[in-house]
Amino acid sequence: MRRTAGAEARAVRLARMQELVEAGGPLPIKQAAQQLEVTEMTIRRDLASAESPLSALGGYVLATTLPGAERYSLDEASDQHAANKRLACERAAELVQPHDSLFIDCGTTMVHFAEALPPEMPLSVVCYSTNIAQVLSRRPNTQLMLLGGLYHPSSATFFSDEGLQYLARLGVNKAFISAGGIDVERGASCSNFHEVPVKQAAIRSASQSFLIVDESKLGTLRPAFFSPLDAFARIVVGGSPEASLKKQFKDLPVEFARTSDA
Repeated sequence: MRRTAGAEARAVRLARMQELVEAGGPLPIKQAAQQLEVTEMTIRRDLASAESPLSALGGYVLATTLPGAERYSLDEASDQHAANKRLACERAAELVQPHDSLFIDCGTTMVHFAEALPPEMPLSVVCYSTNIAQVLSRRPNTQLMLLGGLYHPSSATFFSDEGLQYLARLGVNKAFISAGGIDVERGASCSNFHEVPVKQAAIRSASQSFLIVDESKLGTLRPAFFSPLDAFARIVVGGSPEASLKKQFKDLPVEFARTSDA
């Protein structure tokens, strides 16, 4: 069947938006409308069409498979700690109650956490990572708030001062934070410095904060420190570390999630 002129024009716009997203990551809908010289409503209709390889989320045009999403998937496939991450996240998800307002941090661990939340539970969630937002956007009873700003492909996150201010004004009752390393003396750290202000703002604004890691992060230091360990009401660790390492954390509110045969 021959396509109409309108369908042809939509296909051209979608192809152009796909090029822009592949080249530069998530694209603000307003910017897409300006570049293509159409209204924002036209852009949204294009994205909602059956043939669209893109989607609209939080005021941005995103690839259905996000730039960086394949990398995260490959990381997970080769990640020997994936099972322990899931264990920690499934345990941490038990801390969530209906109608909670949550902040969910970025990283491959937190994808497991988002997936572990009961699918029908009514929640309000703030996040700043596109791969977390993709999981949460499929939940029918979740109000999702995606912080915007400059996109960082290394962590699939956005950052802006305005986002920090919004998070501070909003407040959440529970923040779930990830880390690349935790050390008894030197606290929690991560690899990306641009994540630090967001993690710190979430911890400050939350009534309670929880740290989720797998056992490989214990006793490890990363370049960017973001919090002492006493800031967390609970530290949920997936796996069963060596007794000597576990002993180092005995005076902290650490809970080890492990399989029944571990």
